Amino acid sequence: MPQEAVFFDLDGTLLDTAPDFIWCLNQQRAQYDLSPLPEPVIRSVVSDGARGLVKLGFDLTPEDEDYGARRGGLLDLYETHIAVRTELFPGMEETLAWLEANGLPWGIVTNKPRFYTTLLLEALGLDKRCGVVVCPDDVSRTKPDPECLFLAAEAVGAEPGRCLYAGDHRRDIEAGLAAGMTTVAVRYGYVGEHDPIEDWGAHHLIDHGSEFLPLLRG
Repeated sequence: MPQEAVFFDLDGTLLDTAPDFIWCLNQQRAQYDLSPLPEPVIRSVVSDGARGLVKLGFDLTPEDEDYGARRGGLLDLYETHIAVRTELFPGMEETLAWLEANGLPWGIVTNKPRFYTTLLLEALGLDKRCGVVVCPDDVSRTKPDPECLFLAAEAVGAEPGRCLYAGDHRRDIEAGLAAGMTTVAVRYGYVGEHDPIEDWGAHHLIDHGSEFLPLLRG
């Protein structure tokens, strides 16, 4: 599978950010005298962002009066706790090192706002390693629209059809397919039971980060 560039979704694909989100949401629930939620329950909605977490933690949607305050409180906690327990998924450091050693650019295409993405990447020392970072701030249409992936490919001088995109959410695979990229769905990410990963139509399905290298070398 010769590629010109490889792009990753951030939360749930490249980085295991769930431990810090779990702490933040349960810390916020404690402020309202609510009991902590089980870690697996929170983990399964991390890819849905702050909106999904506020819905899970407080059963609030953007139409509810208290939604803005709860979302703001959660994000304030996350800003100060953004990389305490977050780390690369197992196998991903080896994957990135192989890409770098072979001169293949890699990047991040995420629906995470740039402010938090930048804080996180700088804290983990990844900001100077990746060739491009595309966030919602950079496009007019977010995933599952392919605009962000076209922008990433252009930034590193690659043809979209010669790129690979990996993600842990249906919208990642839909965006990758729409861009004409080879797609990899990662079962180890924050995949909810309500949407079977086998139904997303990805070219490849992997269970562990170590499975990227055989795909790339093949």
